[in-house]
Amino acid sequence: MKLNIALLPGDGIGPEVTAQAVKVLKAIAMEFNHVFTFQKALVGASAIDKTGNPLPEETISICKNADAVLFGAIGDTKYDNDPDAKIRPEQGLLGIRKELGLYTNIRPIIAYEDLLSKSSLKVKQIKDTNILIYRELTGGIYFGERYLSEDGNIASDVCKYERFEIERITHLAFKAAQSRRNKLTLVDKANVLESSRLWRRIVKEIAPQYPNVKVNYTYIDNAAMELIIKPRQFDVILTENMFGDILSEEASVIVGSIGLLASASIGDKHAMFEPIHGAYTKAANKGIANPIASILSAAMLLDHFGLDEEASLVREGVDKSLKLHITTPDLNNKYDNITTTKVGDFIEDFIQNPDETNLNFTNIHLGQSTII
Repeated sequence: MKLNIALLPGDGIGPEVTAQAVKVLKAIAMEFNHVFTFQKALVGASAIDKTGNPLPEETISICKNADAVLFGAIGDTKYDNDPDAKIRPEQGLLGIRKELGLYTNIRPIIAYEDLLSKSSLKVKQIKDTNILIYRELTGGIYFGERYLSEDGNIASDVCKYERFEIERITHLAFKAAQSRRNKLTLVDKANVLESSRLWRRIVKEIAPQYPNVKVNYTYIDNAAMELIIKPRQFDVILTENMFGDILSEEASVIVGSIGLLASASIGDKHAMFEPIHGAYTKAANKGIANPIASILSAAMLLDHFGLDEEASLVREGVDKSLKLHITTPDLNNKYDNITTTKVGDFIEDFIQNPDETNLNFTNIHLGQSTII
């Protein structure tokens, strides 16, 4: 298969972790006789610095002409503390989602057996957790009309949804549930918000088309609590934009590190794959950024194109790296010399030598991931 992949490394640790995902994809291409080409483009703070625009027209063009987009992270602390900034890195991410029509964000939440102790939650609570969050991505309060009074003392953000926006992601979520445990939970705030009541009405209308899927309805405040207390009860979670943003960040507590959470953003014509963590600029260029979320995002890219065997091999490499403690400091208290690059090197090596089981750590320390 030939794939043209737009590469948007972004800011902070984005370029470092994305480089490891590219390394893994190149190894897959080599092993399975695919041709993957990558074209870099600017986005976020780095784009502002060079062009004054967080999403340059050239970047939009590159993405629209690509088969898929591999995204890093955006953000810069100089914007975080400036609420009056008119141009912000995040506008680049929101903009590319809108330009490409990426209305569905899919975020797997998996409690890895070898990392259960890394979570701040009790092992018995999180063991065997496997959740898929379907978050609507191009509507709601993030894209609604904004207002700020002239004196700066009154502000509003409109949460608006249209029927078609809810219907299209709802069908995708139901289909995903059918391929899993046949359970779907709609998270809303229908006791207060009119937009949530529209979500609930439409999901109830669509549910009879999927009679084998059991549907539950819960409010966002209760869902946030239940996700921590009894996460195994959830299979597929369907929710609107802001609620999905909050819940998926909360779910990082279950897996032990936000550096493990990958995502896919899907539209009718385009798809983008990205870790859900931010730019974390304080960690940039220190070799401590966890690249696994970016690598797992690359596995989701392979899934998207039906390359199931290839995606499975990438995930096996990730599992092996976790089992052997070949991870960055956020997860590692056994070895102090495993860097961002070395994690990528190991998973690349695993793809090339999947039947081997032991790694020569001395050689890893020297920068050579030799299997023995």
